[in-house]
Amino acid sequence: MTCRVRFAPSPTGPLHMGGVRTALFNYLFTRKNKGSMILRIEDTDQKRYVPGAEEYIMEALAWCGIEIDEGVREGGEYGPYRQSERKDMYRQYADQLIESGWAYFAFDTAEELDASRQMAQDEGGKFSYDAATRKGLRNSLTLPELEVKALIEAGEPYVIRFKFPENEEIVMNDLIRGEVRVQTSTLDDKVLFKSDGMPTYHLANVVDDHLMKISHVIRGEEWLPSMPLHVMLYRAFGWTNTQPEFAHLPLILKPSGNGKLSKRDGDKLGFPVFPIDWKNPENDDTASGYRESGYLPQAFINMLALLGWNPGTEQEIFSMDELIELFSLERVGKSGSRFDPEKSKNLNHQYIQMQDNVALGEMLVGGNRDMGTWGRGDFGGSLDMEKVVKVLGLVKERMNFLTDFWDQAYFFFVAPEEYDAKMLKKGWKEGTADRLTKMLELIHGSDFSAGILENVIKGWMTDNEIGMGAVMNPLRMTLVGAPKGPGVFDIMEVLGEEETIKRIQRAISTLG
Repeated sequence: MTCRVRFAPSPTGPLHMGGVRTALFNYLFTRKNKGSMILRIEDTDQKRYVPGAEEYIMEALAWCGIEIDEGVREGGEYGPYRQSERKDMYRQYADQLIESGWAYFAFDTAEELDASRQMAQDEGGKFSYDAATRKGLRNSLTLPELEVKALIEAGEPYVIRFKFPENEEIVMNDLIRGEVRVQTSTLDDKVLFKSDGMPTYHLANVVDDHLMKISHVIRGEEWLPSMPLHVMLYRAFGWTNTQPEFAHLPLILKPSGNGKLSKRDGDKLGFPVFPIDWKNPENDDTASGYRESGYLPQAFINMLALLGWNPGTEQEIFSMDELIELFSLERVGKSGSRFDPEKSKNLNHQYIQMQDNVALGEMLVGGNRDMGTWGRGDFGGSLDMEKVVKVLGLVKERMNFLTDFWDQAYFFFVAPEEYDAKMLKKGWKEGTADRLTKMLELIHGSDFSAGILENVIKGWMTDNEIGMGAVMNPLRMTLVGAPKGPGVFDIMEVLGEEETIKRIQRAISTLG
């Protein structure tokens, strides 16, 4: 069977990093097995649909480098790939289950079900619509056939529920967890078709996976309780021979290790949990994403791959091609993986150091939408690419995130308007202005490369027995305005002769 996997998110809000990891593991698995990656939008729950979420999902996956072979945008022979556009086909499958005795009509009202729940609670139990209780409820298993027909013709609201066999053990296999056994007596008869005429996730999911010839269902651990129903649906439809193999990925845990990392944990814990920024269309609130927080997509993907998957070696840095070559479900663990924000930061730092300066510059120049303002504050000018690349070579070792660039390099683009008070008090002494004025005479017209400048200035200081602190500290202050930045001579070379002299003259004029 050809390897075909699908990532099937619901457009109910931003895509959590756990969802991206699910997409990534599907992608790595199918690329390793020369298969196809399908993106299917599961929007059967129209009440929870959020405008813009579908586009967000596609943009996020594209930023991550997860390529889609078939989907809403890409098309394909098994489309449409948006479930709301497939809704007309689901009813026939629900009817097929009714006719074969694997499903039934249920006419219970919300009030009747609430009463049943309350009664069970009063007796110290919990209500479940299952093989034991369905015999005493309003459904086509208990009502006469003519009455059922009359209720449907009269437009009485109903749902279609799956009919689990009584007292049967379901034996299943999970590629990560091994054999899984469940007693049908512990399962409730899930709704397959809602009163609004739309299928539930369970029916649409299984039908679509079958029709799209999905070979492997790789999804999060939270869907493990649904596995018995889905396996039984394949049996009910007579599709057991083409049933996909299942693999349920472990949870991503909070940094404390206590509980699943949720969407609400985002900015509250001081790090993103979404791949890219999400702007809520209802209230304009923005939740931060890894892209806008200054992460490289390669680092984000690398970090996600190591949450639940173990390469079996000490290697931590992987390209996408390396991940594809090494990935296997056998090396995915069963237990949850604790997210370490500090480790992800260090990983991003390493990727920035490895990245070509020109490639980094392209991410920063021109107010790149991906990076927002990346900390530029009120500076709205355009940045020269060649200069940015030079500056990156000097400051990127201090950068953990792309958003650190401006904080580490603003003085290359904007002259200081004020000077650090402590540095001024310590470094600007009587005679400082005279020494800097003399130094200007030396460097005027000189080759403005860092090496030549260093030889000229240090040679002059040695010849005149001038201490390093008497010139170098105030020189840095005139150029930067603060005790920060790379080597002074490197700064001078990037600024160039005109700008360097202009900044030193301004400080002499201002400070005296």
